Amino acid sequence: MAGNTMFPGRWTAQVDEPLVVFLIGMRVNRLWKLRQWWWVVLAMPRMMRRLSEVPELGLLHAESFIRGRTTLLVQYWRSFEHLDRFARDRDLPHLDAWRRWNRQVRDSGDAGIWHETYRVAPGSIEAIYGNMPLFGLAAATTHVPVAKVGQSAGHRMDASRPDAVAVEPY
Repeated sequence: MAGNTMFPGRWTAQVDEPLVVFLIGMRVNRLWKLRQWWWVVLAMPRMMRRLSEVPELGLLHAESFIRGRTTLLVQYWRSFEHLDRFARDRDLPHLDAWRRWNRQVRDSGDAGIWHETYRVAPGSIEAIYGNMPLFGLAAATTHVPVAKVGQSAGHRMDASRPDAVAVEPY
């Protein structure tokens, strides 16, 4: 997991294998219905604990954010198959929580949930981290100096682009 050590200079993520970026979150619509939705808030840390204890489940890295009533958890997975297996396995903590959500909260409108899933292939990403601790995709893959992959965003995204010229670092 990412720490607080700041890496001076310009860094990027080196993605050598396909992976999946999974965004998941919740929005509290009715704050006063705490008893209805609070258990959902508590379910995610249990899932994340299990995923961190068993790396073979396929989670590479995760980071969470809160904005107002909405949460966002960014997860990086080895593959969609790993993510899907975790979601459907009866012996893992997600499936029971998902079933309880569908019984207890889904139709009430008291809270909302959402997720988005993206397959990411090597050569199809661009990332830059300037004077940052290990973060995001670089924390999930390999954190390397920008010079190893390419100085420009165009070059990091696709080294074969004719306009992917190296630029002086900022």
